[in-house]
Amino acid sequence: MAVATLRTEGTGPSFGATRQALLEAAADVFTRVGFRQATIREICQRAGANVAAINYHFGDKAGLYSEVLTTEGELAQRRFPAEAGVSKQASPEARLTAFIRSFLQRVLAEDLANRHGRMMAREMVEPTAALDRLVREVIQPQANLLATIVRALLPPGTDQTTARLCGLSIVGQILFYAHCRPVITRLEPRRAYDLVELDRLTSHITRFSLAALREFSRRPDSPALGVRRAASSRRAIRSKR
Repeated sequence: MAVATLRTEGTGPSFGATRQALLEAAADVFTRVGFRQATIREICQRAGANVAAINYHFGDKAGLYSEVLTTEGELAQRRFPAEAGVSKQASPEARLTAFIRSFLQRVLAEDLANRHGRMMAREMVEPTAALDRLVREVIQPQANLLATIVRALLPPGTDQTTARLCGLSIVGQILFYAHCRPVITRLEPRRAYDLVELDRLTSHITRFSLAALREFSRRPDSPALGVRRAASSRRAIRSKR
């Protein structure tokens, strides 16, 4: 299977080839050992480049890592678009289904093109400064898209905090199957992460999430809202004393 190619920039073939080789080598090393354990020497040896090439093209190891992490994230998004197969005019339910399916594909893919997923797993445990750029350029646009879909499924006037929590709950369900995969496969040894399972998980998470969102529509006075009202009442009582 062809591996997606990292982007290159430069003014000539040699410039681009060296930069490309460094990015590819760095992606493999960072995926295997993480940012902190990776060495510039090993990356350059794999790329067939001079150690000074890191500084020339990326500034330092941190700059190289940031470029690799963000670029791999962009590749994953292009490979599995968030709304693949649906238009912006599709129903919110259809758009949510597409979002969930593509997200599952990104986090469960096992081939080399999903190096980003493994790098992200490390970032969740040992975050680096590169995460700021990744969130800004790759994750935030996806979060905004999910928020738009979720708000379309919630009653008009739903507060921003509730909508945000609903979106995070959906993402949490998806990430569980990636981050807890070693446990799941031991609890259910016959589970296979194939296309059939992808369809099953997509259907389950979508149905579960839509049921929860419908409950918010049916019962606007949610437990969370009740807690907020109780807190407001207590503050009002204290202010009168």
